Amino acid sequence: MALSRTVPGIGFALALAVALAGCSRGEGGDGAPERGDVAAARVDGKTVWVSDIKREAVAQGLIGEGEPLDTSSDVFRQMMDEVIDQRLLASEAMRQKLEKDPSAQRQLAAARDRVMGDLLIDSTVAEAVTEANIRGLYEEQQRLAKRTEEIRARRIVLATAAEVEAVKRLVAAGGSFEALAMERSRDAATRFNGGDLGYFTTDIMPEAYEAALKGARPGQLVGPFPVDGGFALLRVEDVRPEQPVALEAARPQIVRFLTYDRIRDLLERLRDKAKVETLLKPEAGAPKPVPPADAPPPAPVPPPAKGAAK
Repeated sequence: MALSRTVPGIGFALALAVALAGCSRGEGGDGAPERGDVAAARVDGKTVWVSDIKREAVAQGLIGEGEPLDTSSDVFRQMMDEVIDQRLLASEAMRQKLEKDPSAQRQLAAARDRVMGDLLIDSTVAEAVTEANIRGLYEEQQRLAKRTEEIRARRIVLATAAEVEAVKRLVAAGGSFEALAMERSRDAATRFNGGDLGYFTTDIMPEAYEAALKGARPGQLVGPFPVDGGFALLRVEDVRPEQPVALEAARPQIVRFLTYDRIRDLLERLRDKAKVETLLKPEAGAPKPVPPADAPPPAPVPPPAKGAAK
């Protein structure tokens, strides 16, 4: 084998735990662990299945959960080599009886706990994240959503109110708002598309926009009013009832909410039934942990942003 190949991605203790589990159940028979699974290799008579290799690719972030992995690809071959290496290392460790060491026993127990916990979470989440539950939560959110108006407008931002008034007179006299936006606007985000802000609801805009656009109708020029970077002139292009978020657009948020909700309920039930004693207390004045960026949303399916304007 080439020595330049990367070190196996899975932790050694976990690899050893998997190998030990395989020995205890007599791994290497003809029965596939998953329907349609295919044997990819054998290591000392024990089968390496395609599902084992895919699982390693997922663990290393090379493919997503459920994504296919072409068995003729370089990624598959690399992952197969790494799984084989894991099996060889684990087998040699057992030959040397390294698993008897008390430290190794703790690592193996921790690895087994992680695997079993992941299996329980996968099973629990699979029960919660069903198409029926996704559609049910989506429909509930649509019933509860408060509809407002969406506005489409174009924007020109200039340094002073006087400059805005001058451009406003040019537009009123027949000048092209789009051309003037491209020529004069200080807003780099919109000037090159004629100042187009797209559709938005005023609740996502700064307060000055909400006040200026109250009751606005298509074709109306609004401004000048102060904004970041100067003063703005808007031309209202369209006003329509707010469009509901499509199911496919909301799906990732719904799946995330259902997942976190079910895991939280599971952990609460387990903690209620268990006797958990925390023996080490945090020191006085110690900083509180910062929630991760992907922490669960505080409410079901928060509405996605409805415009790119800032």
